[in-house]
Amino acid sequence: MHEAQRFLPLSPHQFHILLTLAGGERHGYALIQEIGRRTDGAMRLGTGTLYTAIARLAELGLIGDTGRADERRRFYRLLPLGRDVLQAETARLEALVRYAHASGIRPPAPAASRRS
Repeated sequence: MHEAQRFLPLSPHQFHILLTLAGGERHGYALIQEIGRRTDGAMRLGTGTLYTAIARLAELGLIGDTGRADERRRFYRLLPLGRDVLQAETARLEALVRYAHASGIRPPAPAASRRS
């Protein structure tokens, strides 16, 4: 079994944190903002949820503290194992979507814009 597989499935919070850190190091508040932006506000992480998830991901060796900090912020980065886990989770999700499509499941068509 590939080492990354043992971490799957990731929670949506964990997935979005790793995905955001794949774009570069971030501090907690920047993670909250980016995840909210990327999900159009559908996922709103509170600080308690965020830092609980960060602590767990760090404990698992998927992310690390950069050692860079200012007066109020610690910065985090994706570690190599975290990148492997993110890639494995992405492949798992892609396979699920392929299976859904093969079963005739498709996303709903966008609603037609209404004109006044």
